[in-house]
Amino acid sequence: MKEFNGKTLLITGGTGSFGSTVVKQLLNLDVREIRIFSRDEKKQDDMRNNFKDNRLKFYIGDVRNKESLRFAMRGVNYVFHAAALKQVPSCEFYPIEALMTNAIGTENVLNSAIEEEVDKVICLSTDKAVYPINAMGITKALMEKIMIAKSRVESTTSLVCTRYGNVMASRGSVIPLFIKQMKEGKDITVTDPLMTRFMMSLEEAVDLVLYAFLNGENGDTFVQKAPAATVETLALALKSIFNSDSDIKVIGTRHGEKPYESLLSREELAKAQDLGDYFRVPVDDRDLNYQLYFTEGEVIKDPNEDYNSSNTKILNVEELKKVLLKLDYIQNELKN
Repeated sequence: MKEFNGKTLLITGGTGSFGSTVVKQLLNLDVREIRIFSRDEKKQDDMRNNFKDNRLKFYIGDVRNKESLRFAMRGVNYVFHAAALKQVPSCEFYPIEALMTNAIGTENVLNSAIEEEVDKVICLSTDKAVYPINAMGITKALMEKIMIAKSRVESTTSLVCTRYGNVMASRGSVIPLFIKQMKEGKDITVTDPLMTRFMMSLEEAVDLVLYAFLNGENGDTFVQKAPAATVETLALALKSIFNSDSDIKVIGTRHGEKPYESLLSREELAKAQDLGDYFRVPVDDRDLNYQLYFTEGEVIKDPNEDYNSSNTKILNVEELKKVLLKLDYIQNELKN
């Protein structure tokens, strides 16, 4: 990708699963510098020792602190904004913390990028922002609204959003938990066996972000089409892969969990552009002239449902096993 040649990139929350995966790809390109911005010096040191590449620069800071962002943002061409509080239960107990990081932190990131004349910012959001019922989803939905609002008035810095669902084997996801339980001879604890979740690899999540970077216009939101599976199917597939005799124990839903996840609302799907493997949702660029809402409005075809993990392609056990066996994490766990 020649667009990255000689450029300086900043990744907020860069020591997470997404950051580590995208850095692996970017270091194969002729980038000038990649700045990792995060709070955890231990994770930064682990990443430094893992990659051993002088183009990686590490900045200790917090998206809640605009001054630390401004220092890291100087001379940056592109930003991937991945910093967030992502765990649904913890955000339920500490909603103000989720608000400070996911919403106000995004405001700081975007304002700093605009002030430093960054060319493009890609914000990473979640399916939980669609019809949100938990604090994590609500604050990420607000993050999206902040990005869209700024895109309406900002022309120098291009602001684009991506939204994706469950990332298989990412930090804090259920797959590492299930494998750990099986290896320890414990029951696999399933909240609701019929609950469905999108199945996307980290590499596919990175592909979505890079696609949005290359194709996105100011205010766009991009979604990648993805298959899904029930949590019971996931547990059965992992049991088969690891030849485990662990029982599946249903423990009931956790705080803020949804029976299925939506990547596009009905309203978004009505105006989305189908790009084959992706959907593009253009920004609603009407301004504060409210009279237009009453006298002109829009006529759009309203689909019967949203795009969610229960009406996409549902994988069976054998299909999901093939998907899981492609993951480096699964292969490494099998070797161990």
